[in-house]
Amino acid sequence: MKSTVLVLGALASLATAQSLCDQYGYYAANNYYFNNNMWGKNSGSGSACTYVDRTSASGVAYHVQWQWSGGDNNVKAYPYSGKTLSNKKLVSQISSMPSSASWSYTGGNIRADVAYDLFTASNANHDTSSGDYELMIWLGKLGNVQPIGSQVATVNVAGQNWNLWDGYNGAMRVYSFVAPSGQMNSLSADIKQFFNYVSQNRGFPASSQYLITAQFGTEPFTGGPATFTVTNWSLDVN
Repeated sequence: MKSTVLVLGALASLATAQSLCDQYGYYAANNYYFNNNMWGKNSGSGSACTYVDRTSASGVAYHVQWQWSGGDNNVKAYPYSGKTLSNKKLVSQISSMPSSASWSYTGGNIRADVAYDLFTASNANHDTSSGDYELMIWLGKLGNVQPIGSQVATVNVAGQNWNLWDGYNGAMRVYSFVAPSGQMNSLSADIKQFFNYVSQNRGFPASSQYLITAQFGTEPFTGGPATFTVTNWSLDVN
């Protein structure tokens, strides 16, 4: 991992540049963290690098450059930024999760999603790479890719319509809210509203599940060279 600190006068504490090209290249600052997370790289051929452009207490910016081929229906990676959750709460104890995201994609033949990824578990100390439940919010669906399970409804949450998918990844139940247009390049919403919906309508046990991860990134399948750019992402858990 290479790192370079950019000194920009009074903004020095807010601006950073980190290059994460190792399989699980990692960097943390200002209650956010980043992971290059090429967890599925062996299902195809290619590579990815995540570049941290800005970190501050009020949000982050980063971009990812990748190219993948082979294993068309296999996710190769999930490069992301996550919010540090030092005090894990039951989902029912969370009053709000205000968040904003702005992103764009460039490149060719891109098959990928752009998504929030949140894991919950009945054990607050559960391994954070999985959970009992997973809730995804797909702001982007590029190419012929789809979530786990099947579409069960079209719903309105946080003032937007979503195609709701429900299924299982092994024993873990997965809820995926997919933007019907396939591309919602910005969102400002209370993410807790998505948990409220699945608690009220899809059997999610909010009173016994701890929020253990809250992340935003992209899942590339195939394509590229491509660049995924996040100009701002922020999340608070209240």
